[in-house]
Amino acid sequence: MDEGYSFFSLKQINWDSIYQVYRPQVQADMGSEELFNLFSDMLYTLRDGHVNLISPFNFSRNWEWYLGYPANFDADLLEREYWKDEQWYTGPFVHTFLDSTVGYIRYASFSNTIGASQLDFVLDRFKDTRGLIIDVRDNGGGSTSNIDLFASRFADEKRLAFTYVVKTGPGHDDFSEPALSYIEPDGVQQYTKPVVLLTNRSCYSATNTFVATMKAFPHVTVIGDWTGGEEASLPAGSYPMGGSSGIRLPRPFCPTGLILKAAFRRISGWIWPRKTG
Repeated sequence: MDEGYSFFSLKQINWDSIYQVYRPQVQADMGSEELFNLFSDMLYTLRDGHVNLISPFNFSRNWEWYLGYPANFDADLLEREYWKDEQWYTGPFVHTFLDSTVGYIRYASFSNTIGASQLDFVLDRFKDTRGLIIDVRDNGGGSTSNIDLFASRFADEKRLAFTYVVKTGPGHDDFSEPALSYIEPDGVQQYTKPVVLLTNRSCYSATNTFVATMKAFPHVTVIGDWTGGEEASLPAGSYPMGGSSGIRLPRPFCPTGLILKAAFRRISGWIWPRKTG
């Protein structure tokens, strides 16, 4: 953790001071569960919803990242009040018309493979709409190979999606030179009319990177809460109780210079409207 985590400096966290607080609490006669709980508390100080501690008997993360805030997502409400049994299921997508001029696409997990022909079908269905809503709330991430395939269908031209540096040494500020990641049009058609992208605090990993990529397009507006954290490499950090931790290695930035971890704040007070009456 000390040599692999990328955000100590940006968050102004003194890891050595945290070590001095928690190291004296480790005792030779501690059981696995006690040690796990202590390590969990220590990692919790990072205030990072994308740092996990995994053991054979439990899983720990900063649950407060989203449990301390409104969910801003209600699957039952969507199905009963908005989809109303009019939704279609095409591969990993749930899609429907919210009215005759606005389309809606729900993509629940980047672990669900996107087929190019499936995406072609969905976008062709909405080609005559005046706008489109893409809902990735509660999408915990998955395969990064789906990011460009999906996002490229909304590209108006080749654009810089984000810049990233990679941890290269043990120091907290040992990083590579910046590398650039671009997104450009691909596939048989692009949707370049207004797009609203819905997010919440349960958007993690590949989903966060997808949101960053979509923000590169001027016709896309992101609405919702903070996202949960960008994609990460997960080195095998092992612990005495048989557990492991997942820590972030890249440090990605938007073209504006904002780091992806903190770039996706809600841009208004709007959340999915709740039906009344």
